[in-house]
Amino acid sequence: MSSSEALARLAEERVDHRFKGLPPDADGLTVGELAAQRRNLFAAAGAGGGFTTPLLVLSAERLAHNLALMETYAARHGLAFAPHGKTSMAPQLFHRQIEHGAWGITLAVPHQVRVARAFGIQRVFLANELVDAPALGWIAAELAADPDFRFVCYVDSVHGVELMDAALNGCARPLDVVVELGAGDGARTGVRTEAEARAVAEAVARTRTLRLVGVAGYEGEVPQADPERVRSYLRRLVALAADLDGTGLLKDAEEIVVSAGGSAWFDAVAEVFAEIPELSLPVLKLLRSGAYISHDDGHYRRLTPFTRVPEEGALEPAFRLWAQVVSRPTPEQAFANAGKRDAAYDLDLPTAQVVRRNGAERPATGITVTGLSDQHAWLRTEPGADVRVGDWIGLGLSHPCTSFDKWHLIPVAEADGTVVEYIRTFF
Repeated sequence: MSSSEALARLAEERVDHRFKGLPPDADGLTVGELAAQRRNLFAAAGAGGGFTTPLLVLSAERLAHNLALMETYAARHGLAFAPHGKTSMAPQLFHRQIEHGAWGITLAVPHQVRVARAFGIQRVFLANELVDAPALGWIAAELAADPDFRFVCYVDSVHGVELMDAALNGCARPLDVVVELGAGDGARTGVRTEAEARAVAEAVARTRTLRLVGVAGYEGEVPQADPERVRSYLRRLVALAADLDGTGLLKDAEEIVVSAGGSAWFDAVAEVFAEIPELSLPVLKLLRSGAYISHDDGHYRRLTPFTRVPEEGALEPAFRLWAQVVSRPTPEQAFANAGKRDAAYDLDLPTAQVVRRNGAERPATGITVTGLSDQHAWLRTEPGADVRVGDWIGLGLSHPCTSFDKWHLIPVAEADGTVVEYIRTFF
């Protein structure tokens, strides 16, 4: 099945009880039929034909802005771009990212690769060492069946290389790997020293099933990260690529992959990767930032590199979670019907942004989210805060990755509330 056919089949899925927040009278329609109706988020709110709360919504205009901004940024800095797909796990967004210049999609675990392949993604960068024998067998079969499929993953231990080699015995095409350099003591995965990196690279060279094509790392794990420490780590990564190239350990590659880049330090990645010296082969400078697609109103709003380089533009938060006030027990407290099942809460609590009543929207002045239960948001209301049972509260969220994963079908709405499409996620 082609990617266009797979995406088209998403529109044929029937709307039913599996999908939170959608109009009850839409049951039985296909997603495509519902999208064609261009319903408004707020029309007939609370009636049979309206959307129900809680409801997560993406802004059509802000999604388009963020996609275009990162496409321009990567091109300006000579970077290939493989945004991390684990953020959204939405094949519709994967393809939109590729339409906006992405080289491919970064993923983290085998299930995510299967989703990407089911929707025709041709280039996958797996930011993990893969030692799962059944998954490796499936990857080998995909590589054998599709000569245009490119797959790259991490290696960070000699034993891991041995496990991969055993699982891939007899594979038709070698699997491309990059040595992961850890970001320092106490960081996450990756070799800790250049000597260990060399040993892993030499272990790869002894196999027929693996092909070493470069190096990679994640600067977001640098301990006590600041610009100087992050740049120092990235220069170690670049130096490691040059060292492995100089010793002939990358001689079988078609190009040398040097990859890094989360959503907090991609300006440092762009700066240091611009310093990569001429190597024996062309260099693929691969950036992997993923949270940009929706951005957020908390963690990434604070950390985005665009605050350090405002002349390059600014990302815009594209999520809003709508909840309804269901209880106002005291003048100081109210409760809305969205909780941990609906909102990201691992980094920051949601923030109350706007209140809607009788079709009018105003700032949520004097309203603060102080906690989340499974299905309730605890709201502190200051004196004078005008909050009533039945009001809709628009909440800003922090951390896209744990926002997308709570919703299987997400409306995309224009600024006036018209829903123009629905994004299907696969977690």
